[in-house]
Amino acid sequence: MELLGWMLVGVVVGTLARFMMARRASTGPVLLMLLGIAGAMLAGFLGRALDLFHPREPLSFVAAAVGAALVIGLYRLLLGSRRSA
Repeated sequence: MELLGWMLVGVVVGTLARFMMARRASTGPVLLMLLGIAGAMLAGFLGRALDLFHPREPLSFVAAAVGAALVIGLYRLLLGSRRSA
């Protein structure tokens, strides 16, 4: 159930990122949602592995949202300039 929560946060963050980055339509909405899910799951797994939080704590969802935003931001930073060139 916890994995489903991380994925849901990833979809929400990916969707919000799509709307915030609408001026550059080089990334499709599905890719942004997948990147959001990947970031949320990565942050969740890292937080659990480092024993920073436990399941169903509010901090786990905050970490998932931050992880998703970071992965999306890194993707845009690394591949965004290459696509616009």
